Amino acid sequence: MFADVVIVGAGHGGAQCALALRQNGFAGTITVIGREPEHPYERPPLSKEYFAREKTFDRLYIRPPTFWAEKEVTFRLSTEVTKVDAEAKELTLSNGATFGYGKLVWATGGDPRRLSCGGADLAGVHAVRTREDCDTLMAEVDAGTRNIVVIGGGYIGLEAAAVLSKMGLNVVLLEALPRVLARVAGEELSEFYQKEHRDHGVDLRTGVAVECLEGDGHRVTGVKLVDGEVIPAEAVIVGIGIVPAVGPLILAGASGANGVDVDEFCRTSLPDIYAIGDCAAFACDYAGGTVMRVESVQNANDMATCVAKAICGDEKPYKAFPWFWSNQYDLKLQTAGINMGFDQTVTRGDVGGRSFSVVYLKDGRVVALDCVNMVKDYVQGRKLVEACSSPDPVRLADPTVALKELV
Repeated sequence: MFADVVIVGAGHGGAQCALALRQNGFAGTITVIGREPEHPYERPPLSKEYFAREKTFDRLYIRPPTFWAEKEVTFRLSTEVTKVDAEAKELTLSNGATFGYGKLVWATGGDPRRLSCGGADLAGVHAVRTREDCDTLMAEVDAGTRNIVVIGGGYIGLEAAAVLSKMGLNVVLLEALPRVLARVAGEELSEFYQKEHRDHGVDLRTGVAVECLEGDGHRVTGVKLVDGEVIPAEAVIVGIGIVPAVGPLILAGASGANGVDVDEFCRTSLPDIYAIGDCAAFACDYAGGTVMRVESVQNANDMATCVAKAICGDEKPYKAFPWFWSNQYDLKLQTAGINMGFDQTVTRGDVGGRSFSVVYLKDGRVVALDCVNMVKDYVQGRKLVEACSSPDPVRLADPTVALKELV
């Protein structure tokens, strides 16, 4: 078996790469190898609309399955790559078969980070990363599960807590750090979301550490904290980040510490092998050149397009603008830029009215914005980040001053 381009990973990045190859005139053979049984589907709605039953799974497909056949993109689903032979340009698959490639695109994303404490393998302990994860948890809720503990106060944990609380379930959210979103947002945004979740009935606790999960020998029954308290739990959701799924590449000799390292063209250190999306670490222009992974749909899609164009002979450095979003309750958060290293924040709008923006500055220059129900700020604020603008903080804080006037 052989394909001119083999894409490992059938998520957003893998799908976009296959699509972009065809859009850019690539006429060779394309095979996508995916670990899940489904064709590519959108991941963000899993912890939101899909779990809340607001969208059926068929509405999550990035393209209908028939589309890929029309584009002559072949899929090998329910299949993993266990070994990469970069010299022979050959993959070993989970069924023992081998697969040759001309170019290889690694788009595997990451696996949910697991708890390192006792009880992590009990039934009723869930991640929210795949359709199967959500279907299993939804089935437990349908069967009567009412008391759920969410471990992790990042976006996945908060989004899951929001959906579960809206369903009338009893939700306890535990965050080990002093505030939620501590790694990605300033204190203003953290405090706002903590209040929102508590106002919606979530028992949100920060600065708490989990000692272990307790069970009856099969299923989880509670979460024991280091102070000795045991919180009853019929189900536990673990949302403490991901581990980049790059093992076979690293064993093959690819460079990388946190994920796999890629250059400005998304090439790994191995010949004819690219990496994109959550698993790829690159020097980010919008973070001062810091080598980092950016976990977002935008990054996966834009890296995929960059690689597809390079394979088609139009090689250009990856310099896409980073943006993110999160939906919780009736709040739409839109983030522009990366706030790494910020030393000042300016809040504009009405926090109490649930419509405001937090602007992050470093050395007086705008590096990022978090906009809550402030679409106009988000759209115009992107220009401030792109232009490395140094606006007057007083005017910046004035919501009557349009951000486009400060570029």
